[in-house]
Amino acid sequence: MTDKVIELRGVQQRFHARGTADGYLTAVQDASFTLAADPPQVVSLVGQSGSGKSTIARNVLGLQKPTAGTVTYGGKDIFNLSRAEYDEYRKNVQPVFQDPYSIFNPFYRVDRVLWKAVKKFSLASTREAGEALIEESLEAVSLDPGRVLGRYPHQLSGGQRQRIMLARIHMLRPAFVIADEPVSMLDAQIRKMFLDILLDFQREHRMTTLFITHDLSTVYYLGGQVMVITKGDIVERGPVSSVMHEPSHPYTRLLLDSIPQPDPANRWTTRIKVDESPDTDTTAAEAPEPRPLL
Repeated sequence: MTDKVIELRGVQQRFHARGTADGYLTAVQDASFTLAADPPQVVSLVGQSGSGKSTIARNVLGLQKPTAGTVTYGGKDIFNLSRAEYDEYRKNVQPVFQDPYSIFNPFYRVDRVLWKAVKKFSLASTREAGEALIEESLEAVSLDPGRVLGRYPHQLSGGQRQRIMLARIHMLRPAFVIADEPVSMLDAQIRKMFLDILLDFQREHRMTTLFITHDLSTVYYLGGQVMVITKGDIVERGPVSSVMHEPSHPYTRLLLDSIPQPDPANRWTTRIKVDESPDTDTTAAEAPEPRPLL
């Protein structure tokens, strides 16, 4: 497949759930969007916890088949690909997950996840070439190979473990990176480094990133396009600058009003409330003056 485009059309995801009226919980209502590898771009999917973001990531990665709708790659349903086509899809669509503590098997050294990629996708013809490739990719994400190779996951920090996953992506050079809340457990300095690496991947290696987050300041830093999701529905989309500065949907305005000011003297006077009714506007309670994003 040469047409590297991921398209979601009418994707709905429902789960069995006790205590609900019809016995189901709808995580995604009707998601439709397109990710193109050319030109490379950053597309952020932002919303509160439980809005359906991670479920969409699992649909795109092929980990969860949607209840309705389709996820296609190069015009073909990813759940009906041949073995060879699915191997290509796996190489071209790579994940970075939220928890840097659970993505590694604690019984193996961290080298294993890198060597598995080398062998699975035939990235090197000799042991020496594989070692050189691994070291090059670790250095590309600001890691010293001598300080991380040969170690067990518990001997590394969360930021180092996340960057090892970025090094794996650097080795594979996929068309798409699906990053599901990848910086939520990192401190501010490592978070910025991680985001800069993703932007470098876009510019230098032409990778398109679907960045899933609840943090609007991170979205603003990355730029590109943004989609706002709530209750499984994508309610607003467009360039980050337009959506952030001129939001059209009440839920987007609520998210922006929820960003705290870095001023302890300027406090909220009342709580922010979310109207749970899907057919009425969602408004914020009284808050301080609008504040700049990071």
